[in-house]
Amino acid sequence: MDQRVTADCVANARALAPALAAAGARIEAGRELPPDIVDALHEARLFRMLVPRSYGGDEVSPIAFMAAIEELAKADASTAWCVAQTSVCSTISSSLKPAVAAEIFKNDPRGVLAWGPSTSKNAKAVAEPGGFRVSGEWPFASGSRHATWLAAHSFIYEADGSLRHDAAGEPVQKTFVVPRHSAVIKDVWHVIGLRGTGSDTYALADVFVPEDHAVAHHALDPAERREHGPLYSFNIYQLFGSAFPAIALGIARTMLDSFIELAQTKTPVAGRSVLRDNPVIQSQVGLAESQLAAARAFFFASWDEIWRAAQDDAVTFAQRVRLRMASIHLSQQARQVAETAYLAAGATAVFESSPFERRFRDMHAVSQQAQAQFAIYEVIGRHFLGLPLQSSRFF
Repeated sequence: MDQRVTADCVANARALAPALAAAGARIEAGRELPPDIVDALHEARLFRMLVPRSYGGDEVSPIAFMAAIEELAKADASTAWCVAQTSVCSTISSSLKPAVAAEIFKNDPRGVLAWGPSTSKNAKAVAEPGGFRVSGEWPFASGSRHATWLAAHSFIYEADGSLRHDAAGEPVQKTFVVPRHSAVIKDVWHVIGLRGTGSDTYALADVFVPEDHAVAHHALDPAERREHGPLYSFNIYQLFGSAFPAIALGIARTMLDSFIELAQTKTPVAGRSVLRDNPVIQSQVGLAESQLAAARAFFFASWDEIWRAAQDDAVTFAQRVRLRMASIHLSQQARQVAETAYLAAGATAVFESSPFERRFRDMHAVSQQAQAQFAIYEVIGRHFLGLPLQSSRFF
């Protein structure tokens, strides 16, 4: 097998960490990943982790992928977010027609696909012979500045303006893949954290998209799946829902490590000893280490269990719920640990030169994403209480 395919993505991510950490301020100031960082990520094949082997990807396990994202996030959260977001986007290649998937990924070793998270309110795809005319705007396109392709999501309209429905009477949605040059990128990403992700809004204006460049919305229809490895039995909600907590984990780990280092030498104003000698600090560090270790163990144990089941196409709904539980739990615990480290560091943490300030903002941008919202516990609770769920696809 090609040595590149067997490369350890976690080791590759870890090896890039010093360069990413050194470039952190530059990444944030430019509000995108600079060319040298993009080049390094391509060289390390970190954009290829979830691309099928048949299209030149590495098709790694979700466990390895999450661990690699964690390592990237320890060094720079924006880089980790871009790699996570575009990697999960790349999994729709498993449902694209082979010639189209090859055009995006196999024929271009630097092919990267990015998209926004949902169907835009003003999006419209009008059917016509051979394809669709697509218009609209889509926000939060992380990594779009270095992407080569974009995907847009829209309901389908017939030529007479009527909404297309499926056999069950539901409106039909599709995801449309277009070259990046077909879109207009709007520079709107002026935010509190994750500034380096370049998560801008993109617009399409009456762009013709051939029929074979459209798949079921987010490639969720199993009937369209052409790659049948266990990796592609997981939908984008499961992968996004775990990748973003892995970023929170990496941020929290570095902030806690940085505080422990600070506590060895910092004596607070009016204090008589360094922070490490304070019983309250000792308790806070003990609790934070326990929180992070327990949440991380639950997260990776849940992935190990469900990944083993996926080898035999035997994943249960209970395992899917457990994975969602572990993911939201990790998000919440990591945020709490990051806040503990930030607050305990005192005034030191507010300076840009500290290892806390940018990571604190990044963590609170991560925690605003839908996959990290406390409301997810409600859905989990409804399951355990035997109440009906509006949708199970998020599991």
